[in-house]
Order: sequence, then C-alpha cells, then structure tokens
Amino acid sequence: MNQQPLSGIKVIDFTGVQAGPACTQMLAWFGADVLKVERTTGGDVTRHQLRDIPDVDALYFTMLNSNKRSLAINTKTPEGKEVMEKLICDADVLVENFAPGAMDRMGLSWEHIHELNPRLIFGSVKGFNEDSPWADLKVYENVAQCAGGAASTTGFWDGPPTVSAAALGDSNTGMHLLIGILTALMAREKTGVGQKVSVSMQDAVLNLCRVKLRDQERLERLGYLEEYPQYPNGTFTDTVPRGGNAGGGGQPGWVLKCKGWETDPNAYIYFTIQEQNWERTCEAIERPEWVHDPAYCTVEARQSHIFDIFDEIEKWLADKTKYEAVDTLRKYEVPCAPVLSMKEIAYDPALRTSGSVVEVEHKERGSYLTVGCPVKFSDFAPQITGSPLLGEHTDQVLTELGYDADTIAALHAEGVV
Repeated sequence: MNQQPLSGIKVIDFTGVQAGPACTQMLAWFGADVLKVERTTGGDVTRHQLRDIPDVDALYFTMLNSNKRSLAINTKTPEGKEVMEKLICDADVLVENFAPGAMDRMGLSWEHIHELNPRLIFGSVKGFNEDSPWADLKVYENVAQCAGGAASTTGFWDGPPTVSAAALGDSNTGMHLLIGILTALMAREKTGVGQKVSVSMQDAVLNLCRVKLRDQERLERLGYLEEYPQYPNGTFTDTVPRGGNAGGGGQPGWVLKCKGWETDPNAYIYFTIQEQNWERTCEAIERPEWVHDPAYCTVEARQSHIFDIFDEIEKWLADKTKYEAVDTLRKYEVPCAPVLSMKEIAYDPALRTSGSVVEVEHKERGSYLTVGCPVKFSDFAPQITGSPLLGEHTDQVLTELGYDADTIAALHAEGVV
C-alpha cells in the first residue's frame, strides 16, 4: 500500500499528558496529519516531566507524540481563538482531554464547533462520564484504575488494593477513543455529518474488567468462585476478592520461581494448568503418575491443593532458567511465558524486528527508544518518526491557513504564537 490508510485526514490534537496523545499518536501512525496545539509557555506538561536530559523534551512526551506537528499558540487571545476556529473549519477531527468545562470556557463548546464545521468529529476524554456524580473530578491514571474496579480486584487477598503498571486509565482510554473516532469517521461517510465521541477513563477501565463484573454476578448467585485461590478452603465476602496471580478464565495459573530467583527479581514464569492438556503437563514436569491419580486427575480434585501442586512444579523448575523452562514446556503445549523485565523488553530482538519496539531520531535528543505500533497490517507498516519540538510547525501551519509573512511576524511579536 503506497498511501497510508488515514492519508488526507486532518486532526487537531488539543490534548496533553497521556490518554489523548496516545489516541492521536495512533491516528498519526495511520497516516493522519495530526497537529498538536500547545501553549506557548512550556507546551504539553510532559515535555518537562521526568526529564533524563536537561532542557530536552522528556521521554514521557516523545513516546506519546511521534509523527505529529506542533503549533504553539495562546488560544486565550482573540487572535489565537481565530486561528483555532480556522483550523476547526478545515479539520476532520478534534481531540481534547481538558478538565470538565474547559472547552466551554474557551468559547469552543461542542455546539459552537459543530456549527463551525458540521463534518468534524469531536473526540473527548474525561475522568467520568456526564451521568456520573463525580463528573467534575480531575482524574489521573491511578484514580481511574480505582474508580473502574481494577484496583479492588488486583493484588493479594491479605494486602491492599493494587494499581497496575499498565496504563489502564490513560493509554487504554485513548485506544477506546480511537475506536470511537474511526467509527464516527465511517459513519460520516454515510451521513456527511460529524458527531461528538466521548470516553471516560472510568468506563474504559471497567470495559477491561468485564470478567470481574462477571465474577460479581456469579458470586452473588453461588456464594463462592471456584477458580479463585480462596476456594474451597478460604472464605468469600459479598464482593469479588483479590486473587493474586490466579488465572481469571477457569484455567489455574501462577507465577513460579525459576533458577536464579534469589538474585533476579524477574526469574519467574507464568505457568498455566490447562484442563484439556493435563496429561501432557504431567509428562512435561515429570509427574506421569498424576494423570490417573484421583487426587490430581480432575479440576475439582486439584483445586483443594492447587498450591501444593505449584510447589511441586517449582521444585521441577529449580534447576532451569525461565527461558529453559519455557523452551521445555512449549514442546508439551503448556501455556506459559517468562516474566520479562522492561530491560529484556527493550532489547528483545523479536520485538525490534516486528516494529513493536523502535528507535527513532529526535532533533535534540538524538536516537531514543519507543513503542511502535502494536497493530500489524498485511499491506501497511507505520513508519514511526520523532516527536516535534514545541511550536516547530507554527509558521508552516499559519501559512497553510492563509496568513502572510507580515501577519505571522505580528502574531509572534504580540505573543500570540
């Protein structure tokens, strides 16, 4: 495919931090012309958060804003608002993730935007949806994980709720918004009219916790959850408990120690005991006598002493590295994987070959590592480029909007851009 899938689609990226930029970055990877609109003073806050090189855009920013252009403008001035309205009239999509009510206070409500450009898709990220009693709250990643049900069901039963390192609230919400925007673009092909697409971080987290909501319904009916470690020897309350590293799909699993765990915090594998593969699993761990033993041969029999079984498997793993263990177990079709550290991820040759991890060039930083596109196409491969400097494309964009050189110079002099 010579032409990128979203070639010709113009996106105004009026977002900051992670949820919005993750969405618009993917649009840019797919070929859209994504214009990041930023404050003239500092730009997106992530440009200077958690810096590893003084006075250079932080990795937090570069890893969420590749393939974009940057316009630095003061939208609080009449001239700045005029530029925004001209951009809106010519755009296909606008994405924002400001605090509730901020766009209205700027004079850029959905109603006004829709009047300016009825074909425009307005994408919006908020912490909670409009019907929530907490709709006015400002929300960050871990707040969303707690409000969406993820934290209460993560961690061990004798410890507090635990948030995940995965960006369930931020990047996950951005991906949900991406789906909505692409759907709205397809709908526009049929109707000719744009629409507002809203995703709340709470809703996006909840969507990934659907199996836990399933478990809540089962628990209320049965009083227990048979696949959780608390069954049959523990107790249940009236809400879904934390299950440690147990598998959530009815296939018992656990994180098990491998050779070197005493000094390497990631010398572990995840081992799944798959019901339909029990015989081959026993063969793999050199316990063939378990195949027909009444104490082991059924799921029900195993559940009451599942941790004793995992202890025995750990003994088998004791002289094997996590890679050696997986290489053996894969021959027996045992679902498993090594626990990979972020360093192992960063230097994994397969992930680099596939483009899941890529190195790109930045004008000031030089080469840096970032995630590539997780979606693989048979006829298209996104080319990841470096993130823009603050206001790098301001004059270019203003020229495209029809401003002449003298007017652009005046806007600079007045601090509008």
